[in-house]
Amino acid sequence: MASTYLCAMQVLNGKETAQAIKDSLKIEVAQLSSRGNPVPHLVAVLVGNNGASETYVASKVKACQEVGFKSTLIRLEENITELKLLEMIRELNTDPDVDGILVQLPLPKHISDDEVINTIDPAKDVDGFHPNNVGRMVLGQPTFVPATPHGIMLMLEHYKIETKGKHAVVIGRSNIVGRPMSILLSGAGYPGNCTVTICHSSTVNLKEICQTADILVAALGKPGFVTADMVKDGAVVIDVGITRVPDASKKSGFRISGDVDYENVAPKCSYITPVPGGVGPMTIAALMKNTFRACAIKHYEDQGESIH
Repeated sequence: MASTYLCAMQVLNGKETAQAIKDSLKIEVAQLSSRGNPVPHLVAVLVGNNGASETYVASKVKACQEVGFKSTLIRLEENITELKLLEMIRELNTDPDVDGILVQLPLPKHISDDEVINTIDPAKDVDGFHPNNVGRMVLGQPTFVPATPHGIMLMLEHYKIETKGKHAVVIGRSNIVGRPMSILLSGAGYPGNCTVTICHSSTVNLKEICQTADILVAALGKPGFVTADMVKDGAVVIDVGITRVPDASKKSGFRISGDVDYENVAPKCSYITPVPGGVGPMTIAALMKNTFRACAIKHYEDQGESIH
């Protein structure tokens, strides 16, 4: 049945929004440089040859170049020991030239993600995964917020989407997206003040819960999972999923799919993110903001200068 929603659907353009953020950062970095001050330096560590990770890291390095950050990419062999990797991270922790450290996940199975995350200095943890930073986020204190949820909040703010008193449903409970997203949306301030329901694989009546959502965040990694009959008219839909789906009609042999059946869901929405071009670019922009903040705190906060 066709949707009866009458207001025009608006696409949440992550590329344009991210570009606006990067343009603003570029100006701030240029001002720092013109005064002879240090510019932010992000070090990305890539272990092994995971194709998706290669792509993600390359986009982060490119963004650094675009805004005027210094960036270093450290490539390590797949068989590097956990001990060697942790030693390298500790060296980066003590390097005064390094502002942000990013170890691209997932790591090879013989290396513990938790050990790596816990070893990164919280003051340089621009991914926002260290328990210290997660704890500060839960308490509503200034900290580094995980880049994808941070990017989504920046997008809601950019488009001035009303969140106060709204029912937000988050599908997915990962520590990278789902859990922090639920915390941020339920927090005080704007964007926030939502009533949040977090759903997962054991949730009963998932469809009915989704139908009550004013804001629906899909972050479970299942292509096309959210269908039109799960979305109420006028909902704001944020699609975090990005999966390579085999497609013989494409030169690459695959297409990129989100967690939402975009073609059929979009007509019912007030706002919706596309895939690609929605949450992905915002994740990179949020990472750049975190890195700038890490540099600003280290170099300028002690001098009484304001930071953003």
